[in-house]
Amino acid sequence: MSLITPSRQKGSPKGGGRRAENNRIYAHPLPLVFSAPESRSRIGHVLGLFGTNTRLENPHCEGVFDPATRSVWVTNEKDSMILWRRGFFGKGDLSRSEPSWLARQVNARKAAGKYMTSEEVREKRRAERKQFKMDRAAAIARAAAEAEAAFAEGREAAPAFIPSGATWKPHQSSEISSLPEGPPEKHPDEVVEELEPLENVEHLQLTLQEAFFLVWNLDCLTVLDPHTREPMDLRRIWQSFQEVHCIPVDLPVYANRCDNIFLVNYAAYHYYRSLGWVVKGGIKFCVDLLLYKRGPVFHHAEFAVVVIPVYEDPADKESSPFNLPNSDTFSWSWLSTINRVNAQVQKTLILTYVTIPAQSRVSADLLSSPACLALYSVRDVVLRRFIPARMRD
Repeated sequence: MSLITPSRQKGSPKGGGRRAENNRIYAHPLPLVFSAPESRSRIGHVLGLFGTNTRLENPHCEGVFDPATRSVWVTNEKDSMILWRRGFFGKGDLSRSEPSWLARQVNARKAAGKYMTSEEVREKRRAERKQFKMDRAAAIARAAAEAEAAFAEGREAAPAFIPSGATWKPHQSSEISSLPEGPPEKHPDEVVEELEPLENVEHLQLTLQEAFFLVWNLDCLTVLDPHTREPMDLRRIWQSFQEVHCIPVDLPVYANRCDNIFLVNYAAYHYYRSLGWVVKGGIKFCVDLLLYKRGPVFHHAEFAVVVIPVYEDPADKESSPFNLPNSDTFSWSWLSTINRVNAQVQKTLILTYVTIPAQSRVSADLLSSPACLALYSVRDVVLRRFIPARMRD
């Protein structure tokens, strides 16, 4: 079963007036960009008749392997923006997703005491929602107490006022709340104060799966050794990404294992990336992966993926030194909990079974290269929450 035909409509689009601008900024789905002479017709694009005139633009980004965090750090600001804007790879270590720490700091300096930044607006609205719920709960409690007292005294209860979203007004509790929620319009004669430039201390953090996909499949990322800062070749990257899951590294029990955590996770990541999905981490929703149709800028994630390893040979599981998540049989209560969490946020749960090949039929030479990934198989099962009251028809 594949996800070429989704089980429901695509993820809900995100609102905002920057949709046209986002379409321009995030026009390329991958870091590699194919360009052709403008004199060629569109028929040539369809039939592939450009020949040697088609150019391949490879950004050749660089990142430093960090074993402690099991990630690759891209410190060059230009490379970070390329990898994020062309495929949404990685996340800013000081941001929720897009590496925007520097822009937020500059905006905060300009807004100091003049208007509210987007973060302050968000926190203000969250506080207002919390206060509204508390005021409504207090009003309901007062109304219930008044009704009970009126019943005991044999009189008619006084009319109660329960605030709603349309009638409730927030309280101005701080100076920040009284500031406008956006920068004021600039006056033509206004003098703009020059501010000292800030140093960007944020880096883009790639997971090992993202980094290896960029290295092996797209050849657009160079991974540097954390000690010598020399480029690492593919074989060394392949071994190093597996060794970070082996503690201690020098134990022979970890060597040449098909059930290495990196291999299992990369098989699932590669499967969905090769189908055109934007794959991001799903820990926020208690799952392993989230699948976006175009990216987090355009739509919310449509699918939530739980990766389930399956051993081709049960004896390999008994001798395995790795504690693979979800490799043991899970309870229906756990499954129902995960399914309900994601159903509440309009996501379809996918159980992705990664079959690990038997250790007996995989040689050590084959395991020393990415060629062994051809022996892994991935199948996915769509799981939807059954609600009897809504699904009778």
